[in-house]
Amino acid sequence: MRTDTSFHQTMGRRRCMRTILILGAGVLAGAGYSFNTEAAMPTTKVVIVKTTDRAKGIETAMAHFDLKNFRGASVAIKANYNSADPFPASTHPDTLRAVIQGIKNSGAGPLTLAERSGMGDTRTVLETTEASTIAEELGVKVVILDDLPDEDFITYEPKESHWKRGFLLACPFVEANMVVQTCCLKTHQYGGHFTLSLKNAVGAIAKNGPKDNYNYMSELHNSSRQRSLAAEISLVFRNDLIILDGMKAFVTGGPHSGKEVAPDVIVAGTDPVAVDAVGVAILRMYGTTPEVSEGKIFDQEQIKRAAELGIGVTSFEAIELIPVGHGADEFARQVKEQFK
Repeated sequence: MRTDTSFHQTMGRRRCMRTILILGAGVLAGAGYSFNTEAAMPTTKVVIVKTTDRAKGIETAMAHFDLKNFRGASVAIKANYNSADPFPASTHPDTLRAVIQGIKNSGAGPLTLAERSGMGDTRTVLETTEASTIAEELGVKVVILDDLPDEDFITYEPKESHWKRGFLLACPFVEANMVVQTCCLKTHQYGGHFTLSLKNAVGAIAKNGPKDNYNYMSELHNSSRQRSLAAEISLVFRNDLIILDGMKAFVTGGPHSGKEVAPDVIVAGTDPVAVDAVGVAILRMYGTTPEVSEGKIFDQEQIKRAAELGIGVTSFEAIELIPVGHGADEFARQVKEQFK
């Protein structure tokens, strides 16, 4: 796996510059991000909680991870608010509340929910989905990326990226000590094939270039390598904890509507490749689109590209599944079957 990726960065506001200087050269080498090598990290755990109680399931899943590094740390949260459509199109209100509460229980410092919607006005989407209300109740700052000035984005041009001119990552995700995301389980009918944790990071970058209004989303959606472009964002978008809400899922259509099924699971991990591979396996268990069903899971373009860039594991053998709850062992067995 590649662990020596270099980035050309254009810094904005002085505080962003200070953040990069404090993090130091280790940032450019991948320290603090989701890079790993299987030699250094033979396995990564993915917890599968089988439950009908969403909040309890999230609490149980988070308890399987050592959150001591969250104590006193600033945390940026990336949820799934691409549109105002209800779960599983968007993060369920109870999921957001449970994730925030779990982070706060770890002793974390200030929390920020930073979002950009792709299908609708972000502020309206957050109000409609109750995200704004929940954030206010729990003392979480809300940042709408569409409203940020150009100095609040950092341009990254990862080596070997398929992005023509790199992409702009919002400063809240750079400045935070820790980044947590909660994503949904669903297919993507507009070229993404599926939208789990890797694709969810698209909402952390700018739609338009603040200086010249270059449309990064047009580039993404019109590219024949859309799935690779989405995966490449996680070269710099870190994942300290991922909560995938699989209580329900779209197995066709998506990201805003589709055929629903109810796996009744919460999936958690720290490796987006591992989490997404398990997510794809679950979609296959319930009968999904030809694109998601085709070939080996680790040959799916999003997963394959992320794995070859060193963003996460490169095979199912590197994933340690931890089933929790009644029926979880059988569910995990069925997940494993999808990788054969």
